[in-house]
Amino acid sequence: MRLLLAEDEAALATWLVRALAQSGFRVDWVDDGRMVRRSLRATRYDALILDLGLPGLDGREVLADLREAGERLPVLVLTARDSLMERVGSLMEGADDFLAKPFELAELEARLLALLRRARGGDHPRFACGPLHYDPGSRQFTLAHEPLALTPREHAVLRVLIQHSGEPLSKLEILERVFSDEQDVQPDAVEVLVHRLRKRLQDSPVQIRTLRGLGYLLEARPATGAA
Repeated sequence: MRLLLAEDEAALATWLVRALAQSGFRVDWVDDGRMVRRSLRATRYDALILDLGLPGLDGREVLADLREAGERLPVLVLTARDSLMERVGSLMEGADDFLAKPFELAELEARLLALLRRARGGDHPRFACGPLHYDPGSRQFTLAHEPLALTPREHAVLRVLIQHSGEPLSKLEILERVFSDEQDVQPDAVEVLVHRLRKRLQDSPVQIRTLRGLGYLLEARPATGAA
């Protein structure tokens, strides 16, 4: 999952970027509300973590601006002011969830995953594509209820694909999510990893399809009818 974090407390933001990276999240950080829309235009994000007390353009103005523009990105609001009025106000203004500071990392991760599930339709208790399942709690893949053995990089690529199952991801988008800390990795590395994953899935009802000009799509194989 790729996240945009809008937070002006440098110590908190630095900790969040590092801690969420340990759980497989790719986090970009901005410390000014005016930079949010610019970042959203440049990059495709799965969710926005938005502090209300931002300089330049405060969080409420950022949220109002996004919703008025028709931006449906899931937004998790962070604030130091934990009151009923604050929670109700944030939700009424377009936030999808609310978390008061200080908070536990585990709760933040759980709320982010819940936001993504709801954004994808809210019908998956875990990330799934046919008999392929990913459990973010255990960070394990299963295929037809059996553990799926993967290398760390294969695991990272498949995790990105299953988080977006049913929609294509370009090589660049996968590259940015999987190899964000490795500047010398080329897009060809994604092709190699997708090729390996296809071999692991070749006898299953799940496939990775290439859509020319769009990227890779994880989907269930079409059912074959009787001849």
